[in-house]
Amino acid sequence: MARRVLYPLYQIGNPQLRVFRPNFFLTLVRPGKELPPDTVQFRIPIEMTKCDVKNYLENIYNVPVGAVRTRIQYGTNKKRNHLNQRVKTPDYKVAYVQLPQQQTFEFPNIFPDKDEKPAEGSMEELQDKFMEDEKQRQKPDPRRGGVTDWFGL
Repeated sequence: MARRVLYPLYQIGNPQLRVFRPNFFLTLVRPGKELPPDTVQFRIPIEMTKCDVKNYLENIYNVPVGAVRTRIQYGTNKKRNHLNQRVKTPDYKVAYVQLPQQQTFEFPNIFPDKDEKPAEGSMEELQDKFMEDEKQRQKPDPRRGGVTDWFGL
C-alpha cells in the first residue's frame, strides 16, 4: 500500500515567516557502472518526484540541475528467514541528476594511497618495520614443498 505524503498546510495571514524542513532526504551513491562525469546518482524515497529532486537540490544545496531521470529498483525476493518464509528487501527509487554544461562531479578520495615514505623514527615507520618482520616470520618454509607447519615431517 502506498504511503501518502502530507505536506504542511499553507495558511494565509500570520505567521507567514516559517521554516519548512524537507520531508525527504537524498543519499549520494557511488554508481556500480561508469556514468558520465556530469551525472550524479542518488537513492531517494519512492514518493519523491523529479520536480522534488530538482527543487531539493537547487533550493537547499544551491546546486544547479540540468535534468533528472528516475527509476524504481525493486527489492529481491530470494532470501528466507529461520521459519522458511520468503523475505523481500525493500524497493527504492534511484535518481540520476545531470548537471548543467561544463560542470562535472567527482567523488572525493577519502583514502588516498600512501606513496610517500614515513619520516625517520616516526610511529608509522616502526609499524611498517614491525609488519615487514611479521610477514617475513610467517612465510612458509620453501623446503617443506607446500606442506603446512602443523603437519610434522
